Amino acid sequence: MPVAHRRTRRPIIPPVAPHHARRKASSQTREPNRLIARARRKFLRAFPGGFRDDTYIEWERAYKWQAHLRWQDDLSEATLRRLIAERQFETVARLASAIESRTNLLFSFEKMALRDAIRSPVGAQRFAPALFEFLHGAEPLATRFASWIAAIDALPRRQTRVLTWPLATVFGFIAQPKQHFFFKPTVTREAMSRCGIRIEYTSRPSWPVYKCLLDAVRIIRGEITSMRPRDMIDMQSFLWVQGSEEYPD
Repeated sequence: MPVAHRRTRRPIIPPVAPHHARRKASSQTREPNRLIARARRKFLRAFPGGFRDDTYIEWERAYKWQAHLRWQDDLSEATLRRLIAERQFETVARLASAIESRTNLLFSFEKMALRDAIRSPVGAQRFAPALFEFLHGAEPLATRFASWIAAIDALPRRQTRVLTWPLATVFGFIAQPKQHFFFKPTVTREAMSRCGIRIEYTSRPSWPVYKCLLDAVRIIRGEITSMRPRDMIDMQSFLWVQGSEEYPD
C-alpha cells in the first residue's frame, strides 16, 4: 500500500464573460476542462475501475472510510456532546488522537505535536470543546473554522508547531467527509495546478484559503461527475493521484 498523505482568493478560472466577449473567452474556459479531463485519464490509468476499483479502495479509500466509521462509533455528535457536558475533555482528546493515529494522513512529527499538545489537562480542555463547536456548532462554517484555528494555535507546544494545514483539516475530514477536505498543501497545490486551477496560499491556516480550496474542489468535482465521486475522500484521493510522486505521469 502506498504511503499516503505524506490560498485568500477564489480559484482563478475565467468568469462568465459579457455577451460581446464570449467568443474570446470561450477558448480560455476550455483550458481547465481540458486539464481536468487529462487528470481524469491519469486517475483511470492508475485505477481503471475508477472510484469503485478494488485496488483504489484498498490503497486509498478503505482506511480513510474505516477511520470515519470509527469516529461515528466513538465520537458521534451525541457522544461528543455528552463527554463535553461531563467535562471528559481528556477522553475526547484521547479518542480523537487514537482514531487519527490509525491512518497515515499526518506526518509523524504532526502526530507527535498533537499528542504533546492534548496530553495535558489544559491542552485537552482547549481542544475538546473547540472540536465539538467546529463540527456541530450553530455558527456559520466560516466562524467555526476560524475559531477552530484559534483553538489549535492556543494549544500547548513543545518543539514542533501544532497549527499546520493537515492538523487543521484532518478531524473535519475524518468526522464529516461529505463536507470537509484534508489539505496537504504541497501535493494538493500541485494537483490543482495540473487541473488548471491556481489558489492563493498562505502557510498559516485561515478560512479564506480553506473556502477557496473547497470552491476549487467543487469545480473539479463538477467536471468528473460521471465518475460518481461519493464524498471528499474520493476527491482528496483523486487530487492525491494528480500531485503525488507515488503516481507518476
